[in-house]
Amino acid sequence: MKLKYVAWLRESVGCDGEEIVLPAGVRTVGTLLDWLPTRSERLRSAFEYSDILLVSVNRQHAGRDHPLRDEDEVILAPPIAGG
Repeated sequence: MKLKYVAWLRESVGCDGEEIVLPAGVRTVGTLLDWLPTRSERLRSAFEYSDILLVSVNRQHAGRDHPLRDEDEVILAPPIAGG
């Protein structure tokens, strides 16, 4: 799976994206968001507010129950406000 991080999430994670293999049990956006912070302390801090992230799977908005496949592209972005 290809993950892309956007805006301050990119800065918190320390990269703009990565390729991962989904572990057993991670088959939805929700389980992905629950699993990512368990990978390291840096990711735990970056995903402290994962409940506000906007998620896109293959360029389509996706909720926590959206199914995932290893060939998907997932973009994780915090909400951005202008002014």
